[in-house]
Amino acid sequence: MPKVGVVSLGCPKNLVDSEVMMGLLAQSGFELTPDPRQAQILLVNTCGFIEPAQQESIDTILELAEYKKSGEAKRLVVAGCMVERFREQLLSEIPEIDAVVGVNELERIVQACSENGTRGTSSTTAPEPYLYHEFTPRVLATPRHTAYVKIAEGCDHPCTFCVIPKMRGGFRSRRYASVVREAENLARRGVREITLIGQDTTSYGEDLGLKSGLAMLLGELADIPDLAWVRFLYCYPNRLTDVLLETIARHERLTNYLDIPLQHASRDVLKRMRRGSNGEHFLKLIEKAPDITLEAVA
Repeated sequence: MPKVGVVSLGCPKNLVDSEVMMGLLAQSGFELTPDPRQAQILLVNTCGFIEPAQQESIDTILELAEYKKSGEAKRLVVAGCMVERFREQLLSEIPEIDAVVGVNELERIVQACSENGTRGTSSTTAPEPYLYHEFTPRVLATPRHTAYVKIAEGCDHPCTFCVIPKMRGGFRSRRYASVVREAENLARRGVREITLIGQDTTSYGEDLGLKSGLAMLLGELADIPDLAWVRFLYCYPNRLTDVLLETIARHERLTNYLDIPLQHASRDVLKRMRRGSNGEHFLKLIEKAPDITLEAVA
């Protein structure tokens, strides 16, 4: 079977997508290599969120395309958010691309990497929103002691500046038991630190009818004996509840750390951004969590 060289760009959510694609490829018999010079197939998972990320993705695609001239590469596959935003442009302007795979088409990666895979064009019907589960194969790209676990996909927030809902679809949570089983499986494999990720982890479980779903999930994961640390990313400030703070304080394995995209402090600016809340609320939030480290992204 041919060797596949993978480059993953962008956020941890994208990295999990890359790990899933590598898992599906390995399951099908493809060999993975970190050296693009040895790869017969090159796969780049792109980020299309902001302009610098888009440029990095384009530069990487063009860089890898050179290996079709000077290396062993015979096929270049482009996946991820750039495909969702600029599928037709990528196919028309970069002829070196042999196939594209969107964020809701991860299960097509094996076909895309095969010799008979087509380049792919826009479809009249959008693919079903994709969400992996505990039985989906993954090849971890993180150090062996740590791993990301995606607990939800997509977003329902109508922020005026953000294209995530258009690229990844509406918010949808993974099943509660699925997340717990994956965490347990990772712990048995030697993972000691798990980071829960999603575009809005604090909304976890709402679409499943769970009240305080994230707090419940964190409490369950904190009881897995082989785990030493559990944390979560992307905590929306207007969804940080007392129950969630109390859960973090109650369990030693839950790290006292919150990653909060505050964005701005002006009520008017936040309103125009459709973010809600205000600087006064943010200060009160910080006062409620005196023993927690905050990483506030402005």
